[in-house]
Amino acid sequence: MPKIGRNEKCPCQSGKKYKHCCALKEQQANPQPTPQQALKLTLTGGVKDIQADAVDRKPVIRELGVFFFYSTAKGDAWVMEMTDCDCVQVAKDGVALEIPIDENPDTIEINWSHMYSVENKQLRITAYADKGVEVLTEAPTRELSAAMRRIRKRFSREQLKQVHLPPPPSEHSSAA
Repeated sequence: MPKIGRNEKCPCQSGKKYKHCCALKEQQANPQPTPQQALKLTLTGGVKDIQADAVDRKPVIRELGVFFFYSTAKGDAWVMEMTDCDCVQVAKDGVALEIPIDENPDTIEINWSHMYSVENKQLRITAYADKGVEVLTEAPTRELSAAMRRIRKRFSREQLKQVHLPPPPSEHSSAA
């Protein structure tokens, strides 16, 4: 069946343009998710995918907007948020953990358990609960650092200040 152009006459023979007739009925029958619903579906889907990779013990790296997902051959998986440097473990030793995403009609919230930093080519995480520090030796620090650089290029300095991404290392020395 050939594709119907939006401005062509509707095939139902109503005499109206397709976009003002059956196209509207199709849109109402298949409503699109709200941006919040789409983000939740995308984030939840990303978390489930990286958890499945961790269960299969496949080392995988994925990016989704400001989110960085990775799994290791050991079966661990983490979700990293690159603007506030928050993270949460979503699989440990090949076992998927509870997905820490809460949703209400207005917001989607991830319950971050740690904050992270890349120092001397090592990923250091600090637990919010007890301030304990750990180095994740199997973490893809080079790829995470590259992803953070891409985010810095994508947004202006003012935007980065609003989302709390730390400045590049060269800017630390010039700060007063």
